[in-house]
Amino acid sequence: MRIPNILSMAKPIRREEAMERAVHPITRLAGVLATLIAIGSLAQAAIANSEMTGSEIKAAVSGKRIFLKTPFGGEFPLYYRENGKVDGSGKAIGLGRFMKPSDSGRWWVQGDRLCQQWRSWYDGKRFCFTLAEQGGNTLLWTRDDGLSGRARIGK
Repeated sequence: MRIPNILSMAKPIRREEAMERAVHPITRLAGVLATLIAIGSLAQAAIANSEMTGSEIKAAVSGKRIFLKTPFGGEFPLYYRENGKVDGSGKAIGLGRFMKPSDSGRWWVQGDRLCQQWRSWYDGKRFCFTLAEQGGNTLLWTRDDGLSGRARIGK
């Protein structure tokens, strides 16, 4: 029995037809970008699902310094004392040009949110935050008004 030559049976494709079937580089790039966006969305969903509970928040911040990452490259230290007092100082990053450079207030955990209220910063308005662990000693925070950022847990 003779085995047919499959290559000789293939219909030849004209160059124009091959070009029509080829994926345009921009189409390929769009597909890659769509995949990356989908992966990013899944990562955000995973982060949202890893929000810390009230007891985890208390254990993470009580008696520790939390360094908020600032958009201009520095870190803004907050000291969450075990007695519910919080101290902040923006002297190192030049905060004194914009507001009182240091302040103190109180902090507490309400449900699964970290809440704090300063004496003068933010006109004494209370803000609460959800926290999510990003790995290592990094936290992602989202304030109840939608502002969000990263922080580092110190000692």
